[in-house]
Amino acid sequence: MRSFSAYRILIWILLPFLFFSCTKQTLENFQNEPLSDYMPVQTGKYITYRLDSLIFTNFGRNQETHSYLVKHVIDAQITDNLGRPSFRVYRYTNDTTASGPWIPTGSYFITPLNGSIESIEDNLRVIKMHLPISENTTWKGNIYLAPNPYNSLYSFSNDDNMMDWNFQYDTEDSTFSYGGINYNKVCSVEEDNESFNVPITNPGAYASYTRAVERYSKNIGLIFREFTMWEYQPNTGGGGGGYQVGFGVKMWMVDHN
Repeated sequence: MRSFSAYRILIWILLPFLFFSCTKQTLENFQNEPLSDYMPVQTGKYITYRLDSLIFTNFGRNQETHSYLVKHVIDAQITDNLGRPSFRVYRYTNDTTASGPWIPTGSYFITPLNGSIESIEDNLRVIKMHLPISENTTWKGNIYLAPNPYNSLYSFSNDDNMMDWNFQYDTEDSTFSYGGINYNKVCSVEEDNESFNVPITNPGAYASYTRAVERYSKNIGLIFREFTMWEYQPNTGGGGGGYQVGFGVKMWMVDHN
């Protein structure tokens, strides 16, 4: 009986150390992995996403969600406008059943660097990932953006401080589920998460919402992205509610090679 009691005591003493060891090992595994594991770029690779696009109609008084399939195809290795080796990615859209033709809708660039990976899309240069992959790693992912980068498209204040966003990793849970699909070995990049007066319960008060996060799966690449920025302005003249301005994009992987 003494031997059994001593064994139980030993187990309770060792449990915290075993848990800490497993947690530490998980974090170290992320830290020691190259960025190319989570954003592999090679010619011919493609990922197809389901994309839900939030738009505001009727002068910002109504919301609509338009859904598509979007295929990202790495076309070739090229030199970007800064003279660096990069990969050109073409985008194609289709309806949600893929029964129509794949329509070209533009391109962007992915640039792997020593210690980071950048993308340039619509002339917006963003540092998507940075070494080491650790929850202690933060970086100014939008440092190259101009003030109010969406000013020409949307009259809102959500983008006022985008250059100061602190990107950081969330590696605590390496699994992710969305749209009925399960993803494993996932590394998340938290970019921004701010809201004010949301949900809007008082139509006479200002409100705003910003959510930006990207999730990458090992040996696959980007599997999920949410990028939503909108602002609500009340009707100061009376006679009805206010209006919303902004956009929302939510996309998740449904196929890849």
